[in-house]
Amino acid sequence: MLRRILSEYKSGNLSLDDAEKMIRLLALKEIESACLDISREARKGIPEIVLAEGKDTQSLIQIAAAFLEESGWVLITRISGEKMESLKAAIDPSFQIKYSARGRVASISKPPGPAREMLGRVALFTAGTSDLGVAEEARFILEEMGCSTHLYRDVGIAGLHRVFPALKDSIEMDVDAIIVFAGMEGALASVVSSLAPIPVIGVPTSSGYGYGGKGVAALMAMLQSCAPGLLVVNIDNGVGAAVAAATISRLRWQGSCLRKSRFAGETCQHEGE
Repeated sequence: MLRRILSEYKSGNLSLDDAEKMIRLLALKEIESACLDISREARKGIPEIVLAEGKDTQSLIQIAAAFLEESGWVLITRISGEKMESLKAAIDPSFQIKYSARGRVASISKPPGPAREMLGRVALFTAGTSDLGVAEEARFILEEMGCSTHLYRDVGIAGLHRVFPALKDSIEMDVDAIIVFAGMEGALASVVSSLAPIPVIGVPTSSGYGYGGKGVAALMAMLQSCAPGLLVVNIDNGVGAAVAAATISRLRWQGSCLRKSRFAGETCQHEGE
């Protein structure tokens, strides 16, 4: 949206006063049930992501409709199948809908869908099958933001030899970041961070039981990690990990293009897109 406004101003189709008014209007939109941050994507390159959990169905429909009206695209997380069916029934049937029941995450867009800049690659490691729900949430968000993803399942430290092929494959693919999902004691994140020459983001998951269960021990272990450079988000925060990894990927891609154009005299393949 912001790029379109600036482009219209540059081409002379929009006056300076009108461009300023439109940019100011991007800031917020108040509706009956919420005050929406509709300029977040312009500021950060990341749209506001709607958390369905805790919202009644009618409020969720109003919020989704407002975003679709403004930008033609809305991302929704922690959405149950029941709420998803109500949302589908309430919106224009021509809209494109993507939904992951395992990740409880959805994307709705007006055709032909939002234009997304293509970023790099992100690897996702899960310690066990119990971590797949949170990993799927992150994978979905990453791909909606333009990253390609590579998921490696069940590579936890109970069988440590399983992690090495996944790590070798990720390094050979030159991924921009690795996200590690682990419950129980959460040690996999430290192991991967100690070996990987790229940013590693640890996501403690709420698998586990007893003392320190439900992700508490995993969170504490990751925060106390001896492996330097391990980044940690909160328990089950697949969205936070995905946004961090996508930001790293974007900065790495932009830096690569900048280095090529400034120092090597080459034209980046993304220039002009």
